[in-house]
Parts: sequence; C-alpha cells; structure tokens
Amino acid sequence: MSYLFTSESVSEGHPDKVADQISDAILDDFLRQDPNSRVACETFVSTGLVVIAGEVSSRDAYVDIQTIARNTIRRIGYTKSEYRFDADSCGIISALHEQSADIAMGVDQKEQGAGDQGMMFGYACTDTDEYMPLPLALSHAALIELARIRRESPSPMPYLRPDAKSQFTIEYDENNTPVRVHTIVISTQHDDSVDQSRIKADIQNILIPRLVAQLSPKNAGLFKGDYILHVNPTGKFVIGGPAGDTGLTGRKIIVDTYGGKGAHGGGAFSGKDPSKVDRSATYAARYIAKNMVAAGIASEMLVQISYAIGIAEPVSIFVNTYGTSTVNKSDSEIAQIIGKIFDLRPAYIIDYFNLKNPIYEETAAYGHMGRTPYTKKVELIRDGKRVTREIQFFGWEKLDAIDKCKKAFGK
Repeated sequence: MSYLFTSESVSEGHPDKVADQISDAILDDFLRQDPNSRVACETFVSTGLVVIAGEVSSRDAYVDIQTIARNTIRRIGYTKSEYRFDADSCGIISALHEQSADIAMGVDQKEQGAGDQGMMFGYACTDTDEYMPLPLALSHAALIELARIRRESPSPMPYLRPDAKSQFTIEYDENNTPVRVHTIVISTQHDDSVDQSRIKADIQNILIPRLVAQLSPKNAGLFKGDYILHVNPTGKFVIGGPAGDTGLTGRKIIVDTYGGKGAHGGGAFSGKDPSKVDRSATYAARYIAKNMVAAGIASEMLVQISYAIGIAEPVSIFVNTYGTSTVNKSDSEIAQIIGKIFDLRPAYIIDYFNLKNPIYEETAAYGHMGRTPYTKKVELIRDGKRVTREIQFFGWEKLDAIDKCKKAFGK
C-alpha cells in the first residue's frame, strides 16, 4: 500500500537559522585563530536584539563578537529597518564565559575522550543521487533557489524578504519508492505591497520550474502536474524573521539532518566545536551510512553510535537496514564489521574530516547532510602568522570508503 511522507526546511532568514549561523560564524572565527578552541555558543534573536552566551576555551583567539554577528545578519539579508531586525541597528549582548574545567578534563586527556555522553545517528537511502530522503532534499533545494531569486539583480520576485519555509509531501509505493510529488507548501516573507495571487503565480511559474530543472530525470518526473500547492496559507507573511518569532540555536535539528527519516539522537550541532560528539560523531555516522549504501550493502541504512563522556571508544554501534541488506549478514553482524573497519574515536574523526577548521557557517542553513563536498582556500592564523590553506568542507559527504566497504563485505 502506498503512503505519504513529509519533510520541511527553513531558509537562512528563519529566526532559528539566523541564530545557528551566528553561533557557527563565531565558532569559525575561534577556529580560524586557534584550531584547539573549545566552543559551545548559543544565540537568541528577537525583535531588534541578539543575545550570545555559552562557554569558550581558547589560548590565542580574540573574536569580535559584535562584528561577526552583524556581518552574518547582513549576509543573510536583514538590512532594512522595516524588517524590524537589521544588521546595523539591532542590539547585541555577549555573555560568553570560560568552559567548565570538569568537561575539559575528560576531553584534554592523552587519548581524547568524547566531549559528552549521547547517541548519534547517520542515515542514507537511494531516493536521490546524494543518498538523502527526497522530501527533505526537495524542501532544501526549493529554499536555496528562492534565496537565489531574492538576491538576483534584477529579481523576478523583487518583493521577497529573507524568512521562508518549505514543505514537500511525497507519495511512496509499497516498495518505498517515490511515486509522485503530492503536496508542496511554500511560505515566504514578502513586502506588504504585493498581492498574494502574484506570489502564488510566481512560485508556480518561476520557482518550481527552476527547481525541477535542477533535478535528475527520475525525480523531475515526479512533478506530474497534479500536486497540491499551498503558498502563504495564512494569507499574509509580512512580519517575519526575528521580529515575527524568536530564534534560538539548535531548534531545527530535524531540518539539519534527515527531515524525520531515520532517527536523531537529540543533540544540536551549531555553535559546537568538534570535540562535542553531538556534531563530529553525527558526521561520522552519516559518512558510514552513505558509503555503505553507495557500496550496495543496503539500499537504506541507519547507523547509531553512542559514547560516554571522557571515553574514546564508542559504547555501542547499532545498524538498521530496514530489510534492504544485500549481504548474508544480520544487522548486528554489519554493525560489528563497521566497528572494525571505521575508527570512531573522536580524535580520529576530527583528524580524518579536518574538523578543526572554520568550516561550520556553511553548514548552518539548508542542512548538514546531502551537501556537495568541496575545498577552497581560507586564511587562517597559525602560530601567530597569517597563512592561506586549502580547506575541506563537508568532508563527511565524500564517497571515498566505498571500496573499503565492498572489501569488508565481499562485494
């Protein structure tokens, strides 16, 4: 029997994502100056106000919190007073303080332990070329394109403001294969002068065709013309962003991961340096699941890794292939093999993915998973000197463990 599954995304201008991006921009500047910085930075945004708090331990870094926050808000697009929240006039309060010595003791030992206890999940499936669930992939892609339209000059939708949300419902058949796009919901902040009928027409005739043009032929064919489209269902969306709703770091963890598919351990990512396994081990779990599915071990896989604070080796590894395994192994046996072929100690994860670099602001909107890995030159401060180095971004999305997975399972 067929079924429906829905996922949502939010734009970079959504208040929770504004908070995430400020937290990660601050983290990045600490890591740019001192790769051993320990940061747990939380941001709260509301009408005309940003509050930044948390714990930091850094030997050499000096971060201009005010400038980082304002530059981030300006990049997002909050630059006009009529938005009731703009980069130049909002108040910014910083309450960052030193990291707890009790936490540092467990992380700073000879073999780095996990920065906290907890369980982290990674997931992959064959819905898309990026091995991501289709409802979430479409939700992200729609908002990325909407932001691109907003920034075009001239823009075909000149009334757009930064805040937006999307939601895609996909119909799946009994074999868990996407059959069609069932319902699309787009809510976008806009100038007060525009008519809602124009917004809906522009979403239908500009945004959706541009979205479909980016997709693989298989997924583009799921837009059969019979989908339900809701645009700004309340009838108006002028007041948005932090003026319309408070924002807080870490409140969009399902948007950040798999849109409700698979599972989530509960820990947020943004503002946390990689010694926090909430972040680094979640990236490792995604890397394992993606490479295992790409290697043909299963067409869908959930990987759970759990840790105890101060202990390097995982407490447990769990795997669920949802009955899609193609190898003559139980899920428990697959988990045991994963534990042998992947080193999941925090220090190794951090080193393998080069996580002590300023790579995190890029992750703070439109999802941490399913992104295209790339490298670019970044200016760093190392040993008191400015240096330029080629840095890996989204390294956990690389498919460089396929051969290792195939060999381990005799594929």
